[in-house]
Amino acid sequence: MSIKNHKNIATFMHLGAFSKYFIPFGNYIVPILLWTTNKDKSDFIDDHGKEAINFQLSILLYTVILGIFSFPFFIFHVFGDATITDLFHFNDFSINFSDAGGFRTLIGASFIGIIALIGFFLEIIFVITAALKANKGESYRYPLSIRFIK
Repeated sequence: MSIKNHKNIATFMHLGAFSKYFIPFGNYIVPILLWTTNKDKSDFIDDHGKEAINFQLSILLYTVILGIFSFPFFIFHVFGDATITDLFHFNDFSINFSDAGGFRTLIGASFIGIIALIGFFLEIIFVITAALKANKGESYRYPLSIRFIK
């Protein structure tokens, strides 16, 4: 197998992250398939495959954490100023989906939304950078990536 072919495989492992827009979980499936079928062919492919998978797993973890932090703002929005007693006894209790939920919900949700938007754009930039580096035959380490696979 030629060096050019190794570069192409490594490049497509990184670009496979964009398959999530067409295939559910494609951002995991495509890099894992390419990596597992080609990792024994060269250390270059093995390193780029691990990087691509580790980064996607890191993005998943960060997304779950943002979701956990956003959950209280959802609760504030839905239940408003209801007390625990209201929740258990249903005395004049109503769930309100039309009210904005107050200032705390607006600020909190906006902050988490801005972080999520920044993360979205950083993911695109990092994946494209990794693909370009792989295409040039260079190694690349994703910033903010946790090394799940070593």
